[in-house]
Amino acid sequence: MASAIAKMTDELISPILRGLNLELVDIEFVKEGKNRFLRVFIDSPEGVDLDTCAVVSEKLSEALDEKDPIKEAYFLEVSSAGAERPLKKYEDFVKSVGKDVHLTTYEPISGSKVFEGKLEKVSSDNVVLVIKNKTKEDHVTLPFEKIASSRLAVIF
Repeated sequence: MASAIAKMTDELISPILRGLNLELVDIEFVKEGKNRFLRVFIDSPEGVDLDTCAVVSEKLSEALDEKDPIKEAYFLEVSSAGAERPLKKYEDFVKSVGKDVHLTTYEPISGSKVFEGKLEKVSSDNVVLVIKNKTKEDHVTLPFEKIASSRLAVIF
């Protein structure tokens, strides 16, 4: 059910975001306690402020009210994907080349399931990270099918 609602929300929000030069990062429809939440995460190269989120929320709320795809009560939340935004699509990885990322894998690769470093290269099959280990740099290649989660990282 959650994926059907996410798909319908995607169809409704895509023209809204295109008109505002914004990007859809992710949609979640989740139950937390007794409440359901429809969360929409957006971004743009310039970033997203509270006013932008309010505009998108208002337009999406109108579209959702008109189509009424969710029969139960829920809260709509529209927010920025944030500084550590998730990398969901291939295009997200391509746009993030040269940036710091945090990746986890389903199974250990070279003895680890957690990788943090600079995204050096993206191909159709894998990503290459440059990971600093004290005085040296290691290049680690991770196949896409082994990546469990991925996001931008703020590394100090």
